[in-house]
Amino acid sequence: MLLPQGRWSQDAERWRRAEDYGFDHAWTYDHLAWRSLVDQPWFGTVPVLAAAAGVTSRIALGTWVSSPNYRHPVPFAKDVMTLDDVSSGRFLLGVGAGGVGFDATVLGGEVLPPRDRVDRLGEFVELLDALLTAPVTSWSGRWYEAVEARMHPGCVQQPRTPFVVAANGPRGMRVAARFGQGWATTGREGDDASTWWDGVAETVRRFEDAVAEAGRQPGEVDRYLSVDTASYALASVEAFADAAGRARELGFTDLVTHWPRDEGVYAGDEAVLEQVADLLPALR
Repeated sequence: MLLPQGRWSQDAERWRRAEDYGFDHAWTYDHLAWRSLVDQPWFGTVPVLAAAAGVTSRIALGTWVSSPNYRHPVPFAKDVMTLDDVSSGRFLLGVGAGGVGFDATVLGGEVLPPRDRVDRLGEFVELLDALLTAPVTSWSGRWYEAVEARMHPGCVQQPRTPFVVAANGPRGMRVAARFGQGWATTGREGDDASTWWDGVAETVRRFEDAVAEAGRQPGEVDRYLSVDTASYALASVEAFADAAGRARELGFTDLVTHWPRDEGVYAGDEAVLEQVADLLPALR
């Protein structure tokens, strides 16, 4: 996870290094501003990922995560299709219900209660699915309208860009189980590390139930764990190896950690990142 904070003249090298280190995918947050960093530099997600596609050739690139808080499915589907094209089919669309912070109020609207946010997510994802799999789409729903929205020439990846749907609750998990090629979770915030892992295990069990309810096989949906919620996985090589082992035991296919920052949240040493990269073949 590379936060979009640096000017591209310097930040391009980080994205190149993420690929050179051998990571399978690299993500950036899809926010307009974020939590304690709200008054720090913060660049646009879609242009950053387009630029990252231009300086890499193998690594998958994704949004963690796009939400309906300030995105409308029709123009955003064009962004998704374009990112899929400029990356030659390496784009992953991470999508979630959206939180209650800055992004939820920046356009002047009210913060929705949790049930409405999940309802909106379901329609957001369903409409994106329709837009990205058909040349022309019309839609009339509770949250969105689309009138003969054109989507030519379509995605490089077929039938569309893969969706990685972030969800911790049962209703959001049903959206992930229905539409997702991947499911993402951060676990519950505020827990200590031991309690957090217990909560992640329970979340996995509930997601498996949602997948079964949707009539899909467990292996059909990749599982992504953002592992830095209760503690920072890149605090040491040992911490990362432990997190990777625990995640594997719980059935996760993919692990997401944050590129070390100089200070504040996710502060760490890039030397640890380099050492972890050396371990990747053994951790897979």
